[in-house]
Amino acid sequence: MTRRLTLGHSPDPDDAFMFYALASGKIETGDLEFTHLLEDIETLNRRALREELDITAISLHAYAYVQDQYALLAHGASMGAGYGPMVVAARPMAVHDLGRMLIAVPGTMTTAFLALRLAIGPFRFRVVPFDRILDIVAKAEADAGLIIHEGQLTYQNQGLKKILDLGAWWSEKTGGLPLPLGGNAIRRSLGPQLIARVSDILKESIQYGLEHRQPALTHALAYARDMKREEADTFIGMYVNDFTLDYGEDGQRAVKRLLTEGFEAGIAPGPVNVEFI
Repeated sequence: MTRRLTLGHSPDPDDAFMFYALASGKIETGDLEFTHLLEDIETLNRRALREELDITAISLHAYAYVQDQYALLAHGASMGAGYGPMVVAARPMAVHDLGRMLIAVPGTMTTAFLALRLAIGPFRFRVVPFDRILDIVAKAEADAGLIIHEGQLTYQNQGLKKILDLGAWWSEKTGGLPLPLGGNAIRRSLGPQLIARVSDILKESIQYGLEHRQPALTHALAYARDMKREEADTFIGMYVNDFTLDYGEDGQRAVKRLLTEGFEAGIAPGPVNVEFI
């Protein structure tokens, strides 16, 4: 009998690359069948709050809200090693001025939002779909924008200026730790045996993409929103790498430190006992 599981991930090139093998039937899944649901990360975060998905990409900030319902898999991480989400604006400004600006953000449960709050304190914001933020800032409908995904490579195409790189800020603050942004979470109620099977399958999909980079990249280009192949390859290399296969000691320390600081700053809802399944 086939067991159907829902799998939520973002419609962006790095997630598409990770799940290429699974979506294309390149790996064996036995009696498990995965229904892929592609939605922006803030929508996935909100769906996780309602426990609507069996497996989902999730912002690590959002994970603090659903830790009792979901376990965090030991693979699937998006880490910024000295780079990460950025604040951009149409004109140069100092970082200390951002607290007085209206900033377009991709969602209040994103890790980028948590990191920016830790970096600059409270600020005025407007929630905007992540793929509209560059246009909003270019049209002066917000003073600045917090960009995630491929906007980190394309913001200059619209004449925008980088004000703050949160990955670089976090690396300097922590003595070189990567900035953990997202991961894969799975419903605890599926039980340990099924969780272990799914974990193996998803890790195999990531490994397959890394070992078959060109066809996986071709698949991911459909989600690259006007990026050239070289740009998409660069972006994927930033966020699908050794950390994605396994958080490793530095990655695990970074997750725990970020969520602890978020709680201590009153941004995250409570302490998080992070397990990597």
